[in-house]
Amino acid sequence: MERQKIILRFVDGRIIRGYIGKFSPTDESVSIEDELSNNQIVKISDLKAIFFVKSFEGDKKYSDRKAFTQPTVSGKRVFVRFFDGESMMGYIEGKLPWEKGFFLEQKKGGFFLVPVDNRSNNTKVFVVAGSVQDVTCF
Repeated sequence: MERQKIILRFVDGRIIRGYIGKFSPTDESVSIEDELSNNQIVKISDLKAIFFVKSFEGDKKYSDRKAFTQPTVSGKRVFVRFFDGESMMGYIEGKLPWEKGFFLEQKKGGFFLVPVDNRSNNTKVFVVAGSVQDVTCF
C-alpha cells in the first residue's frame, strides 16, 4: 500500500514534505515521516494547512482551475482566503464546521477541503482554522 504524501505549509512560510503518520482533525498535532524515515511531530496551530498530494513535485506549469464547473460533485461550495493572501475554492462534505458569525481564528482545529480542480496535485487539504481570514459559502 502506497503511503499518503503530504506537504505541511506553516504560517511562517516553511514547508515540510513527507508521509502522513498519526492524524485526526481533532488532534493538536500531526505526525509526519520524511523520506529517510525520520518522524516529526508538528503542532497544528503552527500550520496553515496540510496538503494531501499526488506527488511532491507537482506540475509547475499547471495552474489550478478556480471555478465550480462540476455539478455532480457533492458538498458545500466554499471560497477560502488565508491570512497570507492565498485563496482556494473547493467543497466541504457534511455540515459546515462553523456557525454563522463565528470567527474561524478563534476556533481550534480545521476542516477538510476538496479542491474544485480534480487535475490539481492536491487531492484534499486540511485547512487550519486559525490561518483563515475568511470563508464564503456558495
